[in-house]
Amino acid sequence: MPMKVAIIGGGAAGLMSAAILLEAAPKAEIFIIDKNDGLGKKVIISGGGRCNVTTGIQDIKVVLTKYPRGGKFLTSAMHKFSPSDVYQWFESHGVPLKIEADSRVFPRSNDGHDVVGVFEKLFKKSDVKLVLNTQVINIKKIGKSFEVELKDEPPLLVDKVILTTGGQAYRQTGSTGDGYAFATSLGHTITELAPSLSALFTQETWPAKIAGLSFQSVSLGPEGRLGRLGRLRTSGPILFTHKGISGPAVFALSSLIAFEKFDAKHPLEIVVDLLPDKKVSDLTSSIEAIKLANPRKSWLNILAEFVPKSLAEVICLELKIDGEKKSHDVSKKDLARCMDWLKGVPLHIISRSAGDEFVTAGGVNLKEVDPTTMQSKICPGLYFAGEILDIDGFTGGFNLQASWATGHLAGTSASHH
Repeated sequence: MPMKVAIIGGGAAGLMSAAILLEAAPKAEIFIIDKNDGLGKKVIISGGGRCNVTTGIQDIKVVLTKYPRGGKFLTSAMHKFSPSDVYQWFESHGVPLKIEADSRVFPRSNDGHDVVGVFEKLFKKSDVKLVLNTQVINIKKIGKSFEVELKDEPPLLVDKVILTTGGQAYRQTGSTGDGYAFATSLGHTITELAPSLSALFTQETWPAKIAGLSFQSVSLGPEGRLGRLGRLRTSGPILFTHKGISGPAVFALSSLIAFEKFDAKHPLEIVVDLLPDKKVSDLTSSIEAIKLANPRKSWLNILAEFVPKSLAEVICLELKIDGEKKSHDVSKKDLARCMDWLKGVPLHIISRSAGDEFVTAGGVNLKEVDPTTMQSKICPGLYFAGEILDIDGFTGGFNLQASWATGHLAGTSASHH
């Protein structure tokens, strides 16, 4: 009798599990069950539709530091299917890739459909059964087998189940957290869940005045010490939005503060250093030199030599300095206040951008899963891969890499009948 395997969820982890199973156990009967009408919906829209396949960072030790939760657990999976293995796998399956300057890896076509297309072609050529537009209602363990109950379909009896249902992010793609209920019913515990990699909204309204303005390299973090997290800093690009801040450095911070509680009554105070490569003393000397050379120029225009004019206007408004004042009339104290503001822009974070989170922090408790096989320690024959696990990474291809690697390991392990 050929082995029957049900993969619940047709995202990155599920697709890779199926592809590897197909290779390792060609006689196995594989079912991919997904509530969507097509495969890899979230994969296609990741990276702004270009699909940030993986990271160009080769050193696995460095890669593992990019996961606020789950890095140690991923060690085995990552060594067996590293970012460079993922790169080679897609290239050998007909998708040329490229590494961009910030180490992110994309298809050369800049089209996420090509990444999912690899799996669609593989499955078309084989006997993989795609059970789409179908919702799983329940999964029961019956002896050594599993009964997968489907809505409006007869139940499926299988030997093994790989749960790859994702988290709760991007709910419009079907990631609505159903997998947590299945895992719980089979004896697992789910850790606290929170959105991660989200933009942040501020109490301050002035970011709306400079919405769309970005800085390529800033440093930001909570003011002072933040309880159990100690002193946190993240760095990288930032974008000002109508309601606050966004961009890679902000996503990284949101990931690190995923479980912190804050709201309009209890905001989280952070500071942003817009010019982290410059010392206050150097900035002050430079601006004093410009001021001396242009004593009759307005203070606003002097500031605009350093930062975009729209931001210079915000500085003057926030610090209540008359921007039209001639530069020689601006006191040393006001000049110092402007420089300090640039090196530590105070912001009060009141909420995360609902619905925009790219990943869910938290998930199936990692203590209950064998990191060398992805098999449940509680329920033999049950495997997990991808975002359903309590693993999440920073932006830059790390979350997809974790899904490919855990999917690869789950598929390999499940192939041993």
